Amino acid sequence: MSDKILGLHHITAIADNAQRNHDFYTNILGLRMVKKTVNFDDPGTYHFYYGNEEGTPGTILTFFPWEGIGKGRTGVGMATEIGYSVPKNSFDFWLDRFKRYNVVVTQQAERFGENFITFSDPDGLNFSLIAPQNADDRKAWTTNEINESAATKGFHSVTLTLKKIDETAKVLTDIFGYRLLSQQNNRYRFICDAVSSASIVDLLEEPDGKTGLNTAGTNHHVAFRVANEDVQMAFHEKIMSKGLQITPKINRDYFYSLYFREPGGVLFEIATDNPGFTVDEPLAELGSNLKLPKQYEPAREEIEKVLPVLK
Repeated sequence: MSDKILGLHHITAIADNAQRNHDFYTNILGLRMVKKTVNFDDPGTYHFYYGNEEGTPGTILTFFPWEGIGKGRTGVGMATEIGYSVPKNSFDFWLDRFKRYNVVVTQQAERFGENFITFSDPDGLNFSLIAPQNADDRKAWTTNEINESAATKGFHSVTLTLKKIDETAKVLTDIFGYRLLSQQNNRYRFICDAVSSASIVDLLEEPDGKTGLNTAGTNHHVAFRVANEDVQMAFHEKIMSKGLQITPKINRDYFYSLYFREPGGVLFEIATDNPGFTVDEPLAELGSNLKLPKQYEPAREEIEKVLPVLK
């Protein structure tokens, strides 16, 4: 299976305020801050990575917190909902916790035979907590307030909203090796059989949907996982052969990346497992220190003066 797409690697979104973002994801959702670094193209802005203990691919949610950028709007041509896997019978815990922290739950329902609740973060980014039909054996990151019986396991799925799903579906099936699992009204569920978790992409078809505004509270891109650079470059050739434009391989310090925009408008990335988040700090210290890309290390003092101080 190592020569295939291995489900989701990470999802990257935009926030309006670094401190508020940090507090919500570490305190309320109980994720681990796995890496605190800066945007490669804008070193005056943080790049936060949240996930499980090791930052395992399929658990990583990342943010560009551009201070004061203002609220965006989800719409067609975007990833519009991030699904997290949670243990069955954990919903009472989460409903109570969200009520305590004034997080509004917008829906409680069932989809494809799985119970879920939906909510948004302080910027309006849309999430669902989903109790999967099949047991999720990934080890969760736990906190003093959120134990193993309730903690998120990592991604269950991501939803892409599109005017038409046909060409995007072809990318998933013909290039990435996903298959159509089921359809429920205008929602089409695709699954990657190479892995047992973080394996689902839902395509939501909305022909009359409005285009979104990609600022705070919206997703920037969706990254798919491959084992290494050799597999990654094989996909580079495959994508080029389909007439899609794709970037050269880019070193992101913790993984290597390729980027292309699929026909429905969503920015896709293909990211490697290697080298991982312990390449520049030990496991016990992940997320504790500000780590800078090598080219910005000489400017550390100036960068630290510009970045908001996290409490």
